Amino acid sequence: MNWLTEPIIRWPLTITYVGVLMLIATYGLHRYWLVWLFYRSRRRQLIRPKRRFEQLPRVTVQIPMFNEAQVAERIIGAACQLDYPADKLQVQVLDDSTDESAEIARACCEQWARRGVDIQYLHRTDRVGYKAGALGAALPHATGEIIAIFDADFMPPAKFLRQTVHHFAEPDIGMVQTRWGHINRDDSMLTRSQAIFLDGHFVIEHAARSQTDRWINFNGTAGLWRKQAIEDGGGWHHDTLTEDVDLSYRVQLKGWRFVFLPRVVCPAEVPPEINAFKAQQHRWTKGSIQTAKKLLPTLLRSDASLAVKIEAFFHLTSPMVYLYVTMMAILLFPAFFVNMQPFEYGTAPWFIWGSTLFALGTASAGAFYVVSQRVQKRSGWKTFLQLPILMSIGIGIALNNSRGVIEALLGHESPFIRTPKYNDTKTRRVLPTPSIKLWMSMIEIALGIYTLNCAVLAIVRNSTLISIPFLFLFASGYLYVGITSLRSQIQVNRAAPALTA
Repeated sequence: MNWLTEPIIRWPLTITYVGVLMLIATYGLHRYWLVWLFYRSRRRQLIRPKRRFEQLPRVTVQIPMFNEAQVAERIIGAACQLDYPADKLQVQVLDDSTDESAEIARACCEQWARRGVDIQYLHRTDRVGYKAGALGAALPHATGEIIAIFDADFMPPAKFLRQTVHHFAEPDIGMVQTRWGHINRDDSMLTRSQAIFLDGHFVIEHAARSQTDRWINFNGTAGLWRKQAIEDGGGWHHDTLTEDVDLSYRVQLKGWRFVFLPRVVCPAEVPPEINAFKAQQHRWTKGSIQTAKKLLPTLLRSDASLAVKIEAFFHLTSPMVYLYVTMMAILLFPAFFVNMQPFEYGTAPWFIWGSTLFALGTASAGAFYVVSQRVQKRSGWKTFLQLPILMSIGIGIALNNSRGVIEALLGHESPFIRTPKYNDTKTRRVLPTPSIKLWMSMIEIALGIYTLNCAVLAIVRNSTLISIPFLFLFASGYLYVGITSLRSQIQVNRAAPALTA
């Protein structure tokens, strides 16, 4: 390995390594900033409408679907039983299904129509634009001035509309987003981790941004739009995989205000299976970077405040951290043979450098997620003890999400892959996820073995004690994600002949 010490090799490696660490630390510092904003504005969390409608507005509930046999009847029934005047409620089922789900949804709509519900079944066969295309095609047929949107795995409570619709009495409110609940939070280590990840986004990020007049985004479901705001923003586009984030920024650029209601919770299912989770994360990651490429230049040139611009930059580019984590993992092995540290080992500057990186790159994530659980009256200690698992899973999906980042940066197009819905989350069956490739799982396993060797090498070479646990976190994360993903793919392939027999 002597060739690694040559200046022509060492300095590019060192600059890359230090640069990656500083970028990760910068986004970690931003997490602290969000926590501080959250606490600064916490007294404003109880958000009540400043006005109330004397006459309730007409509302259209839209339910986009694609092959949702497991949950179709449940969500249609929940939408039809919302506590709202029947003469002011329309339900639209936007079904692009290509299997037996279409007949299930159609029959369910006919049943509710016979009971007097104003329900419309809209079936497309071309899937142009995927979810965004379905929403856009249905909008001209929507009779409501307010549009409520629910994905098929959500279960809006009966009082949902009465808790939210009065915020639109203020004429400049364009969208109202509610918080997601997690009906299968405690089913497994994976679902518990996802619930905490999402709680961090909603409980801390959304609340901090919304209450300090920074911009937030519609999360694709469990929210309401003013129809005029959608049209003013240019309607639904399908040139990114996060049509919700894209429309959100275009509408706010037009001057509309958004509201987040942290105390209104809409329960839903988190993916109980690793490949469903990976597909969802890949879509969200890639779509966010696509939206950043599309809208950040316009936003930065706009009249929006500096605070809005800075927060939007961190929000839309935050998936880049997955790429930085992957790059750091690849650099772990050369680091044993090349001194990539900017300061001499054991000196005061070296200690300050290492402590700062730990505080910003690692401790910030811990503070972020522990706070998100404490404010919900969940145990901070239990969350703290779960942090190694959270970090491991977050590292494990970094390669999958890095692929999404790179595809977005290169302009590679890919279809909208909907997240499989289970309804019965404790079943052992595994639904196919087309976007997950066998070769990707193999690379994740290989990277796990690579980082495991680095951990062993650290022990053999008597490296600093603090580096060894982190190396095992990297190894366990990649191995867990890669092996469980591969196992699920094998189960799907074995089940396929039986299903077609």
